[in-house]
Amino acid sequence: MLTAVRVHAGPMISASDVERAAARIEGRVRRTPVFADGGVWFKLEQLQHTGSFKARGAFNRIIAAGALSAAGVVAASGGNAGLAVAYAAREFGVTARVYVPANAPAVKVAKLRQLGAAVELVGEKYADAYDAAVKDAAERGALFCHAYDQPEICAGQGTAALELLAQTGGVDTVLVAVGGGGLLAGIAAAVEGRARVVGVEPRSAPTLNAALAAGEPVPVEVSGVAADSLGATRLGDIAFAVATRTEAGSVLVDDATIVEARAALWDRYRLAVEPGGATAFAALLGGAYRPAPGERVAVLLCGANTDPATLTSPSAAPPAARTPR
Repeated sequence: MLTAVRVHAGPMISASDVERAAARIEGRVRRTPVFADGGVWFKLEQLQHTGSFKARGAFNRIIAAGALSAAGVVAASGGNAGLAVAYAAREFGVTARVYVPANAPAVKVAKLRQLGAAVELVGEKYADAYDAAVKDAAERGALFCHAYDQPEICAGQGTAALELLAQTGGVDTVLVAVGGGGLLAGIAAAVEGRARVVGVEPRSAPTLNAALAAGEPVPVEVSGVAADSLGATRLGDIAFAVATRTEAGSVLVDDATIVEARAALWDRYRLAVEPGGATAFAALLGGAYRPAPGERVAVLLCGANTDPATLTSPSAAPPAARTPR
């Protein structure tokens, strides 16, 4: 069942912000393909630079900032957001410093360094890395790039929806995975008045669902197979404001269904996605979201940073982690 929402005043982005973002990043990001099967459209954002939609927001944030200081950009993320910021910074020839928890996956730390970022290992949890990154950016005059709760970041992510509408001729509903909510905020703003957005979350990481129930973003405990990419412990303020304004829906899926959806995407279509990337599809596969007859539904597959060895069996899921995007 979809949860009800209450209107909330707070920071907002609109379709015009997303349109401006699209103009800024044109030629910098890939126009990812779509395909239809069984009346469902799939938007393949796992094929975006660095393997996730996050490159869209990173480019928009950096370009919108204009001239940067010699300190460059700073981010806090051992996951997809950090990779996207490092990639965008390299494209512009600016310095990137990314703070990650000391227990961040070694493979992602190595990839950050391959992209030219200076990696700082701080603390044992994301909050430690985040606090250090904010402090560093303020002290050195660097541009701070939030993983999901800045207007430019959210608007950049929403450019995927403008492509989707143009490629499909329009849909009724877009299913989007939610962690901190930057993607949901951008997509919902972009399609406002033209389609509805439904956020899909693991039961073990329900930031949007809990926020809508409480009437405001609240801390949640996070665990499960998708925690490495949907592991924010609190929904972003922008996401909450846009979700309530646009009356976005919320459904929850269990880990077993996420694993099954990930395996199905590989078995049926040879699409390699991470558990977070399969979460939106899990809502259809497991019946958490049931389209009405004739409803045009799109599923956004949002990330591909995964171990291919775990794709071949529904039981071969990657280990849970706590480092958010």
